Amino acid sequence: MYNNSDFNRWRRHPWHGLHTRADGQPEEGVQVYVEMTPSDVVKYELDKASGFLMVDRPQRTTSSPPALYGFIPRTYCAEEVAKRCEGVDVADGDPLDICVYSERHITRADIVLRARVVGGIQMIDGGEADDKIVAVLEGDNIWGDVYDIADLPAIKTERLQHYFSTYKMIPGKDANIKVDYVYGREEALKVIAAAQLDYENHYGHLHKQAKAKE
Repeated sequence: MYNNSDFNRWRRHPWHGLHTRADGQPEEGVQVYVEMTPSDVVKYELDKASGFLMVDRPQRTTSSPPALYGFIPRTYCAEEVAKRCEGVDVADGDPLDICVYSERHITRADIVLRARVVGGIQMIDGGEADDKIVAVLEGDNIWGDVYDIADLPAIKTERLQHYFSTYKMIPGKDANIKVDYVYGREEALKVIAAAQLDYENHYGHLHKQAKAKE
């Protein structure tokens, strides 16, 4: 767990301060905080303590994410997520990652959007579960009628698999990453539910403390 577990008083925290789903969203709908866009060749990541978007590292390769890349608020990948990934004992200890396809080019990160979950990619990074949920932008003119990952062109999933299998590559070193297993919406919703439970188990007390101070 992160040492600084206090909520930021001066800026709403997108991980803790937003809900997994907005009011009125169905089960397959989620809110997404966007950290990276398809044009980014620098790895941006939320600073968990402050809630600000920070530079994690410049990418060593020319690869950029083929979709909007961020996380689902109030999720956490720990024991329950690891249980859904055969052959691992731990998860990566971060909010649950999500990739969102949009027909229109969204060129800004540090934004929140609504998306429909269609599936996911089971990623194992260095022996840790690090699932990537796949979704489409809610109301999208091209992808708005997609409800399962099988309805997306296969190349869309293949490009995500290629990106995540190579984005940590360092010349002369082998990347211990597996992205072979692709699953549909039903399994993706179970992974999200597991990540919500992990969040409640590890961070739920913070919300109870905040309400008690109101």
